[in-house]
Amino acid sequence: MKIIGVIPARYGAKRFPGKPLAFIAGKFLIQRVIEQCQQARSLAEVIVATDDRRIAEVAGRFASVEMTSPHHPSGTDRVAEVVRRRECDAVVNLQGDEPLMPPAAVDAVAQALSHSEMTTAATPLRELADYDNPNAVKVVVNGRGRALYFSRRTIPYLRADAHRPAAEQMSAFPFLKHLGIYGYRRDTLLRLVDSPVSPLEAAEQLEQLRALELEIPIHVSVVDYQGASVDVPEDIAVVESRLKQMAG
Repeated sequence: MKIIGVIPARYGAKRFPGKPLAFIAGKFLIQRVIEQCQQARSLAEVIVATDDRRIAEVAGRFASVEMTSPHHPSGTDRVAEVVRRRECDAVVNLQGDEPLMPPAAVDAVAQALSHSEMTTAATPLRELADYDNPNAVKVVVNGRGRALYFSRRTIPYLRADAHRPAAEQMSAFPFLKHLGIYGYRRDTLLRLVDSPVSPLEAAEQLEQLRALELEIPIHVSVVDYQGASVDVPEDIAVVESRLKQMAG
C-alpha cells in the first residue's frame, strides 16, 4: 500500500494569521511539522498542500508542495484535491499546527489502514483542564478499537460518579482525548468529501462525525502524546519550552 502524507496549510487563520511561517526556536512551524512527519516510516512522501505562495516558497525547501484551490471549506478538502491528482492507495492528513507529533503516532495511523478504511489517533486524557474543555475532543471506542462517537462534551457520562470532582472521575474511567490526525484509503476520502455535511457534524463541528453517519468505520490507535498545538501566538512559548525539556 502506497501511503502519502499531506499537510494542509493556509495563511489566513483567524486567530493566528501567517501561522505556518511563525518561528519556533529558529525554525518555521511548517518546517518543524515537515521534519517530524518525514521521520515516519510508513509514508512514501510528505506533501504540503497550500493556496498561498508565501507558504509554498518556504515549504518547498523541505518537501514537495501542491498548490490547491483557495475555496476549500476544510483542510480535508484540500488533502482530497492532492489525492485526486497523485498516485496513491491511501493518505494521512497531517496537522500543520502540531510540530511535536511523534513519528510513531503517524506510523500507527498509517499502518492501521491495512485493516480499516479510515483511521485516527487518541491519547489518554490526563490534563484536568481538558476534562470540560470543548476544544479537547473526546472519543469512545469499542473493544476492537473502533470509534463509537466523538464529542466536544466529556463522554461517557459517569452516572454513578457524576457528583464527584472531575479529577476523581478521570481516575474512575480511561477517558480518551482525540488527536486530529487522520488516515484514509483513497476511495474513502473521496467519498467523504463528496458527501454533504451531516447533522451531527454540523451540531458538533467535527468532520469525523460525517464519516460515522456514513457508516465508515474509524479505527482509533491509542498513543502516548498529550499534544502541543500552535493555535495562537502565545502557544509558541509552550512549544519552545517542550523542546527544551526534550533536549535536556
